[in-house]
Amino acid sequence: MKNNSYQSIKQYVYEGLEAVEGQLQVERIHQEIEETKRQIKELGLSSFAKFLRVVDLEELNVKDWERMKRELETEFDVAMESGILVQGFEQQKRDNSWWTVKEKQKNENYYWKRYKEYMSRTLVPEVIKTTDEDTDNVMNNIGDPLSESFSRLGMVVGHVQSGKTSNYTGLICKAADAGYKFIVVIAGAMNNLRDQTQARLNESFVGRDSNGYIGTGKLRGLQSNRNPISLTTAKSDFNRRDARMQSQGMSFDNINSPVLVVIKKHPNSLKNVIKWINSHYNTKVSKHAMLLIDDESDYASVNTATDEKPATINKLIRKLLNLFEKSSYVAYTATPYANIFINHLANNDEVGADLFPRDFIYALNAPKNYFGARKVFIETYPQHIRFVEDHDDFIDPKHKKDDELIDVPQSLYRAIRHFVINIGIRHLRQQENKHNSMLVHATRFTNMHQKVSVFVYDYVNKLQKELESYGNLPMELRSKCIIDDLEETYREQYQILEFSWEEVFKKLVEISESIMVREVHNDSKLPVEYSEEVPTNAIVIGGTSLSRGYTLEGLSVSYFLRNTVYYDTLMQMGRWFGYRNGYEDLCYVYMPEKIAQNFATIIEATEDLVEELNRMARQKKTPNDFGLAVKFHPDTGLQVTAKNKLKNSLDTTVEMKLDGTAKETSWLFKEESINRENLNIIEFTVNTLVKGNIYKYEKVNNSHLWRDVDGDLVLEFLHSFRVFSSDQFGINSRMPIKFVIEYAQRQDTKWDIALYSGGEDRAYKINEIFINKEERQILVKDDYYEIANRQVSSGGAETISLLDEKLRKDLRNKRKEARGEMKNPLLMLHIIDGKIVVPKHGIKTVKGVEKEGTFNFPTGEEVEDLAAFGVSFPDKPGDFSRVVRLKLNTVAIQEMWEDEGDEGEVFALNEE
Repeated sequence: MKNNSYQSIKQYVYEGLEAVEGQLQVERIHQEIEETKRQIKELGLSSFAKFLRVVDLEELNVKDWERMKRELETEFDVAMESGILVQGFEQQKRDNSWWTVKEKQKNENYYWKRYKEYMSRTLVPEVIKTTDEDTDNVMNNIGDPLSESFSRLGMVVGHVQSGKTSNYTGLICKAADAGYKFIVVIAGAMNNLRDQTQARLNESFVGRDSNGYIGTGKLRGLQSNRNPISLTTAKSDFNRRDARMQSQGMSFDNINSPVLVVIKKHPNSLKNVIKWINSHYNTKVSKHAMLLIDDESDYASVNTATDEKPATINKLIRKLLNLFEKSSYVAYTATPYANIFINHLANNDEVGADLFPRDFIYALNAPKNYFGARKVFIETYPQHIRFVEDHDDFIDPKHKKDDELIDVPQSLYRAIRHFVINIGIRHLRQQENKHNSMLVHATRFTNMHQKVSVFVYDYVNKLQKELESYGNLPMELRSKCIIDDLEETYREQYQILEFSWEEVFKKLVEISESIMVREVHNDSKLPVEYSEEVPTNAIVIGGTSLSRGYTLEGLSVSYFLRNTVYYDTLMQMGRWFGYRNGYEDLCYVYMPEKIAQNFATIIEATEDLVEELNRMARQKKTPNDFGLAVKFHPDTGLQVTAKNKLKNSLDTTVEMKLDGTAKETSWLFKEESINRENLNIIEFTVNTLVKGNIYKYEKVNNSHLWRDVDGDLVLEFLHSFRVFSSDQFGINSRMPIKFVIEYAQRQDTKWDIALYSGGEDRAYKINEIFINKEERQILVKDDYYEIANRQVSSGGAETISLLDEKLRKDLRNKRKEARGEMKNPLLMLHIIDGKIVVPKHGIKTVKGVEKEGTFNFPTGEEVEDLAAFGVSFPDKPGDFSRVVRLKLNTVAIQEMWEDEGDEGEVFALNEE
């Protein structure tokens, strides 16, 4: 009854908001809710029920109204900005408005209008509007199919699980409207991803499948003579026999409809398409244009061999493009690092130019309601994380495919219970027609998936039997092992919830039989299927097949042990990103803390690069300039270089651009003697600055600053301070000390040095310099202390060195902008009292609202007088003259990044 009341009142508020034109702000949503509460109070529940034409209403509590706010915000407060465009030199000279100014205005836009109408059923107008703008911008940069011969190479960069498929579907529709006759989509290396992509394009573009009309095919105004011709189906990849049967008597010259093929990224699929084209045309196709969409283009498409003998997949894609006088290649990816390292000058007489996006790069923005990496690993971290600490005894991080598996970790069983309870809650929230999925990604080996699956299936089967046998008994008679564990998990994980355990339990008894366990890999016997008619509740176990592009519908719990040191590969494994309207509060990722920290690092690096792309767009820079930014970035460059160079036996030079970054010692030694040494080094440095009295000194808000200091003093400090690191370059700890020292040695520059003072009365004296020690939350690890959120300095740490007082105020919390105004690099000295915190599940008030999740809670213990430092480097946009270079051999690289095998899968695809 209570839930019916909630839904009735929410629907009333929803209809009021729906009548408001344009994007709604949070304040307007809150106003509508408050107005509804006022009406209920004035009329009374009985009269308001009559007004809504419902039998009865129960009063909603504070948690109900807060939940309503959250859900309506995710549905209505959905801002989405159009993307960022960087063009090549030649592209900048071309007609970059052929589509929007000319063709789109006179075109009927048949396919796009139908897709737009189809999208309007599930997406808000703001998102559709931005999708229209984004695809228009890409259209302007691919070739005009009615013009003479052309070859365009571009790339679209999106976010993992953020809607890249819907974007390239829009592009396909507009390309078909413009006159592209042949459209090829390369949809990943696994059958399940190809099949899923085909099914989506059938709904949104083709309008039919083997059973008849679906999706756009059911909309009014269908013109059957314009139905796209798909030579592939949701169950079969391209093969020449079926293609010949479907295309008998057909050529691009005698049809009005576009031809679509959706293929797997595999040599045989590409060869079959090439042979089919050759069977129709003896020479290059000159009259008709081809659009080739390369989804997950950083996987296997990049040439890992020589320019003279390209890798197989790369060669075949180029060969296919080369069959057409008019072709546009658009690579789609969320991790563009490998694409950027393609040799932009590479050309081959047989297969043409390599796939470097020489003409354009377009970066998409995600909508505000996107549940992405930033939200999970930075903004709310660790709220949505459950740290896994019991996995090593069961699944060794370096396990082999034939290892025995005696059991799975208890944390996996806990995650399964978490997921099962989520299904019950979503049903109680009247989301019973929605799909629910759980991801288990613990290994990359198929036979290990099968072993894990046995334990998961057995556990789910026992749970279902207990609920069936004892679920309807009185509470005191139903005490059974898994039922007790379910209740314990509920009480631990759901402290803020609108439903009681009894309500949830009754629902679990009803729906538990619907829960299935599925494996997703090339040997899978039973696929995961999501139909519109029947909701799916599935625990999905897999590895590579789940790590690129594949979408698990209604994903709320992920259990993730699969690590890779390569950030781009790791990011692609994050299937839990996406849209979680109405159940975001139920979403959790179970993973080891180290993997969570790797995710935080890569999202920060990616955001840096997107900001760099934004700046390059304003300065009319080119894709090649962006390639340099990726190459020299402190986090991505070293990894991508290592990844490429592992194939060589020669020494290599690793390059890093530190300009515009801040590097800090967020990991500190636990040994008191070492920390004392580091304190002495800070005190020696400060005493040297004070004693000579030769440097410009000023006091800024109780902190101390010395300007234009000689680099020798800074270099002595960097050599002397003992930096804790788990790798030889300090990448994991965020202080790449060898590169920082190399910078200080090579750059002929003066430095600024700041000694920071905290806000509380924690006095510390160095000579006649007085400060208050700074307070920081710290986490206790086995060998070191970690500054919580891995950020030693706070606020506008760099603004202390700015000369202009107004700039100091304006850029107080804008650290990146402040680095752009800095004259000298800044050495930041900190003396810290650490308040020990531990991450645990609980309730915390965040911005005035109670939140439930994993938070850092204080233990009451402290560690005093910790020494830390950071270095902040002035930003020099587009200037690569200050790049730091270190020479290392491949043995050193191998020790740092011994990948556990992802690339082996790519090499296998590229074998003839």
